[in-house]
Amino acid sequence: MNDILQKLRQCVEFGKIDKACPYPPNLKDQDGANELTKKALENGIKPTEILENALIPAMTIVGNKFSRNEIFVPQMLMSAKAMHGAMVHIRPYFQSGETKRKGKFIIGTVAGDLHDIGKNLVAMMVEGGGWEVIDLGVDAGTEKFIRAIDENPGSIVGLSALLTTTMENMKKTVIDLKTNYPSLKILVGGAPVTQEYCEKIGADFYSPDPQGAVNYLRNLALHRLTL
Repeated sequence: MNDILQKLRQCVEFGKIDKACPYPPNLKDQDGANELTKKALENGIKPTEILENALIPAMTIVGNKFSRNEIFVPQMLMSAKAMHGAMVHIRPYFQSGETKRKGKFIIGTVAGDLHDIGKNLVAMMVEGGGWEVIDLGVDAGTEKFIRAIDENPGSIVGLSALLTTTMENMKKTVIDLKTNYPSLKILVGGAPVTQEYCEKIGADFYSPDPQGAVNYLRNLALHRLTL
C-alpha cells in the first residue's frame, strides 16, 4: 500500500486529526488525517482510492473494536473527527460528480429527542463508508423525513432515539414512511431500541452499534450492483 495511505489509515484508526492534535501521544507533531489526505491528492491518488484503501478500512477496524468493547465513545469520536478531517478534502470531488457515492443516507433523531452523539457517530461512519449523508439533526418529525426523501429519491433512512419516551415517535415515523414509501429501507437504533422493537414497528434493520449499520448499507449497495 502507498505509504501516505498507510499513515492516513493509522491516523484515522487512532484519532490523529491534524498535526496540531496531541492525540495519540506516539504521533505527536506528525501529520494527521487532514494533512495526509491533502498530500495524497497532491500526489495524484484518487479520492476513491483514499476512501477504499484508507478511510473505510480504518473506520471498519474502529467500528469492530467498538462492537467488541475494546474502545469506547471518546476514542470512536476521535477517529470520526480524524475521518472528518480527511473528508473535508474529498467531499468536493463527490459534490462535483467527479467521484461517485454508493448512495444517499438520510438520518435524524426522532421528534422530541435532542440527543445526537449516537446519530453523529453513525452519520460520520456511514459517510466514511462512501455514502452521501443528509443529516436532519435532532427532533426530526415525519414531515422533515418525507421532505428529504422526496428531494433525494432512492435514499435509505436511519432513525435514532435515546429516550424510551420518544420510541413512540420512532414507531409513528416508521409507519408513516412505510405507508408513503413501501419499498423504503429504514434503519433504527439508539439505547432503548431492540431487534424485537425494530420488527414490531416494521423497520428493516437494527444494530446496537454504528458498524452494524455500515455493514448493512454495504451489503445493500452490493445487492443493488448485482441487480
